[in-house]
Amino acid sequence: MARASSNVAVIKDGAVYVLKAGTPVYVGTADICTWTGKTKQWIGQLTKQGVLERVQTEQGQLYNAGDTVNAYLESIADKVENSETEQEKKKAEMSLKKSKAAIAAMEVLELKGKMHRSEDVADMTEDLVYAIRNSLLALPGRLAVDLAEMSEPAEISNCIRNEIYKIMDELSRYEYNPAKYEERVRERLKYDARPAGDDSEEDE
Repeated sequence: MARASSNVAVIKDGAVYVLKAGTPVYVGTADICTWTGKTKQWIGQLTKQGVLERVQTEQGQLYNAGDTVNAYLESIADKVENSETEQEKKKAEMSLKKSKAAIAAMEVLELKGKMHRSEDVADMTEDLVYAIRNSLLALPGRLAVDLAEMSEPAEISNCIRNEIYKIMDELSRYEYNPAKYEERVRERLKYDARPAGDDSEEDE
């Protein structure tokens, strides 16, 4: 490098000392290779890609040292940012796949009757409550004729007790219908899969 001015740059022992801040410094490919630790081919490729830029000077095609360093650092930062973005994207996709797999597994368990949603448990409990209610409401009709013929309190009490035992025995054998439960699950899954705002079935 030629010495431009005593108050701009000093050449001593093969080194150039820039004394004025902001003074453009132009260097060759070998200098860029030394600073970055990359090969001449690598720097040439970055130049062809437009990452680095050479400018025409009195000494030929050279790199502006400050601009080149900034451009190189920005390219590294962009690669790191893109890499992090890609990793986050892959993590999100993996999480989504796991969630879909978990939902699918739960739907299979639902269809097999091995897992129940809280609303289904509530429905089955409601069915049982109605079964008890109907049995109790039917009790007077079932006992009316027999009790009308009785006059002894002990006999009447025993008759009522026996009918209650029958009801309890019937309720102890109460089971929900697996086929009905599976139909309920399938209907719900089909409803959940409908597009938002599609109330065609409800309007029928």
